Amino acid sequence: MDAAAIDSPLPEDTSPPSRVEIPFKRILIYGVTGSGKTTMARHLSEETSIPWTEVDTLTWDPGWVEVPVETQRDRIQAICAQDEWILDSAYGKWLEIPLERVELIIGLDYPRWRSLRQLLWRTVSRSITKEKVCNGNVESLRGMFSRDSIIGWHFKSFARKRERVYQWAKDPRWTVVILRHPRELDAWLAEVMS
Repeated sequence: MDAAAIDSPLPEDTSPPSRVEIPFKRILIYGVTGSGKTTMARHLSEETSIPWTEVDTLTWDPGWVEVPVETQRDRIQAICAQDEWILDSAYGKWLEIPLERVELIIGLDYPRWRSLRQLLWRTVSRSITKEKVCNGNVESLRGMFSRDSIIGWHFKSFARKRERVYQWAKDPRWTVVILRHPRELDAWLAEVMS
């Protein structure tokens, strides 16, 4: 090999970033608080290049001030009007909006102890590190034990969210995948990404 070939720069790769094609372009990830919906949505978006929206950023302003419901509905309507989207949750106040267009619902139905453990770990960790979440908000240990805490919400909403996913699975309007353990999630992702 001559010296000129060794010293010449490698050709610049101008190909677009790789995108895994899956047959669904409008995806709702649903499950109890702490089940890992946001982590899964982020990962799925990175793999597929389908835009992901972190729902909490649309619903909570700084200082944990809830965005007015009509504004939430307008924001979700704008996202769901797009051809491609991933939502990492859906609030009951506007749940019917994504359900009108969703192609795939992924229900994370992990055992309560697993999602509660993840939620406790995440909340305590964020409280200590002061990690900013949804529009600069910060979780606190004091907030963990308040009447409206995220831990309390986990207990209040667990049965309802679980039941909702199983009802959707019986409805022929939607394709629903229910995953009961992180291993099932890994296997499902490996299958659709292959």
